[in-house]
Amino acid sequence: MRSLFPVTDLTKSAVGGEDPSGPDPSGPLTDREWSLDELAEAYAYPAGLPAGAPWLRANMVSTLDGAAQHDGRSQGISCAADMRIFGTLRGLADVVIAGAETVRLEGYRPARAREAFAARRAAAGQGPAPAVAVVTGSLDLDFSLPLFTEPLVPTLVVTGAGAPDDRIAAARKAGAEVVIAGEGTRVDPARAVRELADRGLRRQLTEGGPRLLGQFVAAGVLDELCLTMSPMLTAGDAQRIAGGPGVAVPERFFLASLLEEAGFLFTRYRRTDR
Repeated sequence: MRSLFPVTDLTKSAVGGEDPSGPDPSGPLTDREWSLDELAEAYAYPAGLPAGAPWLRANMVSTLDGAAQHDGRSQGISCAADMRIFGTLRGLADVVIAGAETVRLEGYRPARAREAFAARRAAAGQGPAPAVAVVTGSLDLDFSLPLFTEPLVPTLVVTGAGAPDDRIAAARKAGAEVVIAGEGTRVDPARAVRELADRGLRRQLTEGGPRLLGQFVAAGVLDELCLTMSPMLTAGDAQRIAGGPGVAVPERFFLASLLEEAGFLFTRYRRTDR
């Protein structure tokens, strides 16, 4: 990863805020490769949260004209540095939350243990890898896939109380933990966040898709957005990073950090009230 702007320098001089996490190199902006340890410090979850309180961050990528996908997937608008940050965010999380459609389209597999984060995770009392939580009302999932048959920690299926009994039984038979977080077949996003936190999964990372992120935004439970701005134009009618009904009053976030490589901007925004 090269040509990255230091986090602390930019948040102080460019936007007037301060972010105590992350490297604080002296001198001018640097042009060098950041280590995984430095990235882990820069993207660390906030310290000092109230006991049991969750922190939900999202990680998404968007083109200059607002497309969150190309040909139905995000990979085409990503880059190697984006994937490095993607891995860092997973390496810090207790749980990765994704909608069922995203799990199917992106071919989700279990999160893997990474030696680079082993000591950090052990010190934080975390398991070797984050759990994956799939949000689905219908449970229209293939439970023979590695996501359910080969995880280091059991995959969670987050659904509503009215989900089909046979699909719930199939999920449990496959070894998944079923989390009820809503009435009927609908998942309540705020309740999903609470239910996961009650299971000790407080450091939460959602990777979308756009419909799920839109639900978290509408429910007012998103604390942080890590957004990669891809220097590409796609036109077309691809989804934005967040879909669904709009909010009555837009919520203001502040820029916590900014990195750059080869025209890609790696931004991190936090809610102003957190």
